[in-house]
Amino acid sequence: MPVPQVVSREEWLVARKALLAKEKQITRARDALAAERRTLPWVRIEKPYVFEGPDGRETLSELFAGRSQLFVKHFMFGPGWKEGCVGCSFEVDHIEGALLHLEHHDVTYVAVSRAPLDEIEAFRKRMGWRFKWVSSYDSDFNYDFQVSFTKEQIAAGPVYYNYELRDIPIGELSGESVFAQNAAGDVFHTYSAYARGAEELLGTYVCLDLTPKGRNETGPNRDLTDWVRHHDRYGEGGFVDSTGRYRAARQPGACCSADDERS
Repeated sequence: MPVPQVVSREEWLVARKALLAKEKQITRARDALAAERRTLPWVRIEKPYVFEGPDGRETLSELFAGRSQLFVKHFMFGPGWKEGCVGCSFEVDHIEGALLHLEHHDVTYVAVSRAPLDEIEAFRKRMGWRFKWVSSYDSDFNYDFQVSFTKEQIAAGPVYYNYELRDIPIGELSGESVFAQNAAGDVFHTYSAYARGAEELLGTYVCLDLTPKGRNETGPNRDLTDWVRHHDRYGEGGFVDSTGRYRAARQPGACCSADDERS
């Protein structure tokens, strides 16, 4: 890490106040952007999506659990995978402490994956997570919200992800979608974000951005896969490939393994 110029406390204060002025500009711009986000038009959900969860089969409306707002984490975890995406796992680690606060502010948080419920539950228990996680295996939900793709779609490529056409290497990708429900029980899609669009949810990044080394992502992928692991895997070696999947040290090289299920 290069050492910057070392100055007196007085000189440091001048530089810090100049930076503070720019930080305040970004804070105000972020507030304005959030306000504009809340004015987006809504789309009524007409399709009767049904999910399999710990409480049995539930509709999208029932996932609200009596609240008027629903935050859905599109978690990369396909059928037959032994564990979920490392990046998605990193993200939801930050949600655990917020669950109680969200629920007391009229927001229900639910993760949705295409893996069958028994595979989801095994991984959720391993990681010690408390949030609700349901399976969309028998539903078009993941496909309709552009986070799951068939083998045929990938082969034909490009596919529509993050509001543009792009080639992708894997059948499951991540994202967030927000829904609202009115007093009559009608459900509306209000917002979705993909890729780095939900990066502000990562409190670890907020902390790292305040440190001298910053995110320090200097490995081959130049992103969190260079260093983040499932929270029970730090110290085990191995690596995370470009699709967000953990690979043990004895499995070098391959981007994707035979257990990738893309249908």
